[in-house]
Amino acid sequence: MKRIYDVAVIGAGIVGTAIARRLSRYQLSILILEEGIDVAMGATKANSAIVHGGYAEPASTLKGRLCIAGRRAFAELDQELNFGFRQTGSLVVTAEDDPAPLYRLLKQGRQNGLDDLRIVDQAELRELEPKLNRELKWGLLCEGAGVCSPYEMAIAMAENAIANGAELKLESAVKAVRGSRGSFTIDTARESFQARYVINAAGVKSDLVAQMAGIDDFAILPRSGQYLLFARGTGKAVNHVIFGLPTEKGKGILITSTLYDNLLIGPDASDQADREDTSTDLHRMAKIYDACKELYDGLDPRQFIRSFTGVRACSSTDDFIIEESRVPGFINAAGIQSPGLTASPAIACMVEDILAKSGLVLEADPDFNPHREPIIKSRELRPLSEIKPLLDIPSAPEKIICRCEQVTEGEIIDAAGRGIPVNTIDGIKRRTRASMGWCQGTFCRPRIAEVMDRISEHPFDARFDIEHSGVSRVEKSELLDFLNSRAKE
Repeated sequence: MKRIYDVAVIGAGIVGTAIARRLSRYQLSILILEEGIDVAMGATKANSAIVHGGYAEPASTLKGRLCIAGRRAFAELDQELNFGFRQTGSLVVTAEDDPAPLYRLLKQGRQNGLDDLRIVDQAELRELEPKLNRELKWGLLCEGAGVCSPYEMAIAMAENAIANGAELKLESAVKAVRGSRGSFTIDTARESFQARYVINAAGVKSDLVAQMAGIDDFAILPRSGQYLLFARGTGKAVNHVIFGLPTEKGKGILITSTLYDNLLIGPDASDQADREDTSTDLHRMAKIYDACKELYDGLDPRQFIRSFTGVRACSSTDDFIIEESRVPGFINAAGIQSPGLTASPAIACMVEDILAKSGLVLEADPDFNPHREPIIKSRELRPLSEIKPLLDIPSAPEKIICRCEQVTEGEIIDAAGRGIPVNTIDGIKRRTRASMGWCQGTFCRPRIAEVMDRISEHPFDARFDIEHSGVSRVEKSELLDFLNSRAKE
């Protein structure tokens, strides 16, 4: 007889994994269905990685109410799950004489319950960020904002949910959803499942999943945002997350250090019909570069190492959609765009409350373990002369596989053995940073593949990665040639 799960979560991005992990503290059978070959394969692996302050959206919206609640959970979650979070603070800056737009954001933030916001003048702005352009005159400082690693967070939550009894099915695109509370049938590309409740956390495809259940009262309007990533160490140029003034399409272009001290700039915003096109465009890259030069003219395009695109799940309601639908037991967690990463812990709590009100008995599991050990820890890179003896030694845990990020064979083996099947080099990359360095995998990709071939139970296909996916990415040479030719005009 087929098992009937208490809850089936569709989608293993930041929202789906946060919900699954939250529910795993109870005596429930939980199924996570993900169409991709790994968790965190959508917008979760391609965003700004910002833990937002909570002032940009009004309290009249779910975005505004859940952002600050989610932000306040990050420090404790990181202590439990070790995914990486650093409180840096954020600054919205302007070169205008009139700081009125900043005061409007300040007022909105205080209405949302923030107590760590204030306006800084030009003198203090220079003290806080001495390398920003000196024409900037005002800033809105939010001390509690920060940065994290969103895909590592989703991986950590999925690992912890699985350790506490949840089941994950990858490469299981949902094809049909039938039934209602107490008796849903979910057909996937591989098999069918039964569940008492269904959580729709399918990101840019959440409206399509809702339509399978007979719900058509919202649409997802995909919006792409492109980014430029610079070499490790470049992020030390800024101390805070730096925003320009927001636009009608979002918070605007930003400059930030990643958790690992890479400078990251972007995103722009462009509505598009294709939900899956993550190519990057040279002219859009150049516009992002130009906009960020107005804030920080120390940008060095020679330090550029990677471009990428995230597709955001903007909803036709222009807000998060988190509710039990008119189909009893089918709960939408849809339209989760920025600040969805920040809000994800609060979204999980809200879904938990909806389930309880819908009749799901939430009995605490006395064996629930909230802790997950890190795969890697933030560290200073050692000189090449120091690691050189470890590059070509025989197989051993301490052998250096990735020269740029100094990832060891032991860390790769650990990453591949934590309950989630890891079948690609990109999967190892997101867990260990192997191939994220200056050479972008030129040195280590064959070495990673050799380790994976040796330890994998199933055939490891090194071709199944972004490098061979057909996605077009702007390369360093293209950007440099374009900027140089433009400068000569």
